[in-house]
Amino acid sequence: MLDLHSHTTFSDGTLTPAELVAAAIQAGVKALAITDHDTLAGWDEALAAAGDALEVVPGVELSTVENGRSLHILGFYPDRTALAPPLAERIEGRHRRAQQMVEKLAELGYPIQLPPMAGTMAPGRPHLAAALVKAGHAATKRDAFDRWLGDHGPAYVPYETFSAAEGIHLLRRCGAVPVWAHPYLFKGSTVEALLPQLVDLGLMGVEVYHPHHSPSDVRRLEERCRHYGLVMTGGSDYHGPAEAKAASEPGAKAKPPKADAIGLNQLHLPLDLLVPLKQAAAALSPL
Repeated sequence: MLDLHSHTTFSDGTLTPAELVAAAIQAGVKALAITDHDTLAGWDEALAAAGDALEVVPGVELSTVENGRSLHILGFYPDRTALAPPLAERIEGRHRRAQQMVEKLAELGYPIQLPPMAGTMAPGRPHLAAALVKAGHAATKRDAFDRWLGDHGPAYVPYETFSAAEGIHLLRRCGAVPVWAHPYLFKGSTVEALLPQLVDLGLMGVEVYHPHHSPSDVRRLEERCRHYGLVMTGGSDYHGPAEAKAASEPGAKAKPPKADAIGLNQLHLPLDLLVPLKQAAAALSPL
């Protein structure tokens, strides 16, 4: 089975690359893409852990902004030497953004301390949410998002400007196949209006199969991919096991985590989906 969207502790996942690979093997995954936000740092550990038991698909998930809203673009099989330097600039921007949100939280009366992060790690809002829980300001990460970190929350800071066009062009220049991640989660436009524009910019694929896409969403995306000749991908967008729920009454113990809210191999996608993606990568020409 295939899973082309997952995250490790190098971005906003809760499992190390080795732990993620072990979990994927246990779940029956045969090919797993490591698609951390704006960093390639998890690849080496994942490849070493996988050995011959699992095919690791090298990838990344770029955080871009379109119509003032966050739009994510997956990139598969990039040239690491070409992509790593511009990604370093994106990671520096993520550190600046995280610090600005830390300062906003302090002004609101909720000081937190972020854990030290290596230069190749990409900080995001989940890290701040975890710090708010650790500091006792929030019961759960979801609580932290609902109160402060959501898109309209008092501590929210938008990404530094990096358009979808820039993201697609960067991936194409670096030999990667650009794929629109979970398009029906994008809140800045409709898929019908934006997809033709992204195709004109050089988009080569769409993440058709995603846990938050309904069956009707999937059918519409399959039709559009056939119309535009786009590669179809899919994955769990796995970030790790579900966190424990907060206790409902003071003094009560929190219950242990249940099964993953979104699990690896949840969609049971066939390995055949990997073939056209590899073909697209092999035939790719820079814009």
